[in-house]
Amino acid sequence: MQEKLLMIPGPSPVHPRIIHALSLPTISHVAPEIVDEMKEALANLKKVVFCERGEAFIISGSGTLAMEMALLNTVKAGERILVLSQGFFGERMLKIARCFGIEVEILESRWGRAVLPKEVKDRVSRGKYAAVVSTHVDTATGACAPVRQYAELFRDETIFILDGVCATGGIEEKMDEWGVDVILSAAQKCFGAPPGLALLVLSERAMEKRKSMGPIPAYYGDLLNWLPVMKDPSKYFSTPCVNEIRAFTEATRIVLEEGLEKRFHRHSQTAQAIRTALSALGLSLFTEEPFLADTLSVVKYPEGIEDELFRREFAARGVIVAGGLGETKGTVFRMGHMGNISQSQVYFALEALEATLSSLEYEFHKGAALEAAKSILESKAKN
Repeated sequence: MQEKLLMIPGPSPVHPRIIHALSLPTISHVAPEIVDEMKEALANLKKVVFCERGEAFIISGSGTLAMEMALLNTVKAGERILVLSQGFFGERMLKIARCFGIEVEILESRWGRAVLPKEVKDRVSRGKYAAVVSTHVDTATGACAPVRQYAELFRDETIFILDGVCATGGIEEKMDEWGVDVILSAAQKCFGAPPGLALLVLSERAMEKRKSMGPIPAYYGDLLNWLPVMKDPSKYFSTPCVNEIRAFTEATRIVLEEGLEKRFHRHSQTAQAIRTALSALGLSLFTEEPFLADTLSVVKYPEGIEDELFRREFAARGVIVAGGLGETKGTVFRMGHMGNISQSQVYFALEALEATLSSLEYEFHKGAALEAAKSILESKAKN
């Protein structure tokens, strides 16, 4: 079967080095090799989010598990939180909180935008919250929130939880400097590893909150059960995904070898190139300009292009993109451009996009997308 290029908002394309690490023989979960690699992965995860203090956790599960664990380990039943919602995944955090008896208020933006800092300031001035939760990049709307400005509003007063699933490792998140207490994420997006690992980093203040809470309504999800294993991976609590951990360790090596600032810049440049190409084809974005994320683009269908047919034809030419979620279903496609995606893969995707649109009798100047992308990627590479 022909391999397809994943241009969805995660999983992202997996680098051959990571695939090799994943394919190594399965070893004991307490073998010296996996102990060393787990320690390295934990240390590297903290470097990616600029955290010198606090604790990192790598646990078998999904980003949704990381969302649930972030709440359960910092907020007690009956306490009140504020969810800043940029779209679909802010609404998911609301649902998780209600499952565990946490009182929730939601401050939401129109889809395609993010909640403004002045709106947050006004809301927090009128009430006290045990935690404020925000999605950094919403994978349904492509909106990137001004999380650094949010954090400044309640530094040292309220636990600030950041859902970095579609941002961590591709967009800057300076945990210590900004005053973020929890960053939750997953392995399969900007890290470019296969799915299967929930990632969390908690500040010292967040860990102290957990220790002060006593029992919580979780066992597997209780970070205090995992903490001894994170400090010494030769200890046992629950059998980890050994192969996925080895793959994730390799993924963090690739991130740090590239250099964080260079990686963030590459994500920004790739996003600019793809959006310039989309514009050259006469396509427009769902997300409003000030809120565009560097990790994905949500693209409106032009008149006469049907969602399922377009994605099926695009897939036949070797590229997989995602459809819309919630209120955008059927009206947009979502193109991820994160992780270890290469310049040649971007060009391949744009050539396939042109071929797909041509097959659907959409009119445009042939070669416009590739020419536009090269004007960004290759001119800046020379400078």
